[in-house]
Amino acid sequence: MDDFTQEELRALDSEGRALLTQHKICTWEGKEKTLTLINVYCPHADPGKPERLTFKMRFYRLLQIRAEALLAAGSHVIILGDLNTAHRPIDHWDAVNLECFEEDPGRKWMDGLLSNLGCESGSHMGPFIDSYRCFQPKQKGAFTCWSTVSGARHLNYGSRLDYVLGDRTLVIDTFQASFLLPEVMGSDHCPVGAVLSVSSVPAKQCPPLCTCFLPEFAGTQLKILRFLVHLKQDPVFKQSALQPSNQTQVHMRQNKARVRSTRSRPSKTGSSRGQKNLMSYFQPSSSRPQTSNLDIPSLGTLVTPKTSEEDVVANVVEGQAKASEAKDEKEIRTSFWKSLLGGPSPMPLCGGHREPCVMRTVKKPGPNLGRHFYMCARPQGPPTDPSSRCNFFLWSRPS
Repeated sequence: MDDFTQEELRALDSEGRALLTQHKICTWEGKEKTLTLINVYCPHADPGKPERLTFKMRFYRLLQIRAEALLAAGSHVIILGDLNTAHRPIDHWDAVNLECFEEDPGRKWMDGLLSNLGCESGSHMGPFIDSYRCFQPKQKGAFTCWSTVSGARHLNYGSRLDYVLGDRTLVIDTFQASFLLPEVMGSDHCPVGAVLSVSSVPAKQCPPLCTCFLPEFAGTQLKILRFLVHLKQDPVFKQSALQPSNQTQVHMRQNKARVRSTRSRPSKTGSSRGQKNLMSYFQPSSSRPQTSNLDIPSLGTLVTPKTSEEDVVANVVEGQAKASEAKDEKEIRTSFWKSLLGGPSPMPLCGGHREPCVMRTVKKPGPNLGRHFYMCARPQGPPTDPSSRCNFFLWSRPS
């Protein structure tokens, strides 16, 4: 740890990128040994942020020191997870077109960490083995990560960033298989795994941070009082809050007296004090005209005369004509607004497939930030694959 300062160690561990668990295993020879699993999510080196590449390489260095220290202590070690580096050209879909692929710092670190079972004598032999390449050394298209934005997974246009690395002795003696699960969806990565010919030895007692010790998983109904916390107050503050001072009491009495003086008092004349009777709101008003002065029409005027059949037919025909006129007027208005508001223009066709394009927005900082453009709607794939996305590009005209 002499290569790291305390501040750097805290910074490297502050992002929660490693989870370490230790287990007891029993080999086929009947020997009990300790197995340490280091689940990692290694940092990504953003080209626009050079400091993240430094952070990534320091994280790699610290991970290797921790793993080698566990090996020196007599434990088997497995490093698994997202290492965020495609090791060999066979692990990347476009390694041929990448400049200085072999000179990448992350790949050089993996060269020093890993050893190849087929390498010649005298070459470098790292403490760990890539278990998948141990069983599938020449398998092409074995990728674990694809771009979800470009839909590259449909054509398997990705890279292998997820690994199961085991120490040399463990892989040679106990590993039976190592596999990828690209058919499992739900993320831009797919799961990876391995099969070991060992059995796990149960612990004598559960770890203190085991879930079964948490009260919410104890299997019993919790009381609401468990979620409440007693508030501890200063006795002086509590007494002052409950018993106001003399000045405050005098001020409160003056306010109450002022409110009583400004409150309107009901008049004693007229109706008796108290709540009114509900029937008082239904008494006839003096301004309402009397029913005796109204001219009541005779019964004959209230009877509607019967209309003839010709009048009924005429009314129906007139109603249908009005409905037809209203429909024609609605269609005229609709056609007018359609001619005035044409709607969005049709998508242009890409040059490679003559298919409708998709619109995208520039999100990279620069002079074109926020501009719209058209590109081929097909998923990204190898340039030699005719079913993959063509290189069509067209800027969208401003509205």
